[in-house]
Parts: sequence; C-alpha cells; structure tokens
Amino acid sequence: QVQLVESGGGLVQAGASLRLSCAPSGHTFRYYTMGWFRQAPGKEREFVGAISWSGGITKFADSVKGRFTISGDNVKNTVYLQMNSLKPEDTAVYYCAADPGNSYSSAVGAYRYWGQGTQVTVAS
Repeated sequence: QVQLVESGGGLVQAGASLRLSCAPSGHTFRYYTMGWFRQAPGKEREFVGAISWSGGITKFADSVKGRFTISGDNVKNTVYLQMNSLKPEDTAVYYCAADPGNSYSSAVGAYRYWGQGTQVTVAS
C-alpha cells in the first residue's frame, strides 16, 4: 500500500510563492506518473499538472501554465509543485497522486494512490 504524504500548504498573499512536497511512504516513484490536483469548495477536483518520473516530462493545466512547475528528487524520492505568482483563484485543497501505470494522464481516475490533501489559501 502506497501512502503519499504532502506538506507545504498555507495562507499567502496574491503574487506570492509556495512549494508543495509529496513523498511516498515505503515506496519509490520510479516509473510512475505523479500528478497534482486541486479541489475548491463546491467544485470538482481538477488537474493541475503531472510529471512522468522516468522521462522527466511535465504538463500543466492552462490555468497554471507558466506559473507552476513540477520537479522530482530521486535521492529524496520526493516530488514538488512550485507555485509562483499565486492568485486568489488558486485557493483550493491540493492533492498529490500516483499512477503506477505511468499513463501521463490528466484524468482523476487514472491515479490509484492519493495524498490527504493540503490547503492553499491565496488572499487578495
């Protein structure tokens, strides 16, 4: 059973930056696709970005493209979501997810394992 532990959320002002971290418990991310999703109150969970761990390629939702980046640290076995130029509309609970099938998908259903979520609040 893979458990994903997230950290790094908080309350920031618009224009600020935050970095979220996601680390598995007792497992390696190698050969997985790691995704980041978010869910705002009253809305469906939506795709933010993903990284194909083995290939190092990334993709992002249009709403965050150019502001957010994803990277992985093979030594620490941790994936990061760097969020810059944050906007109030970025406020949500952010989830890390793992797809052992490495489908590089943006679909919620493609991901088998999920973190507990971390709150990001951006004040205007």
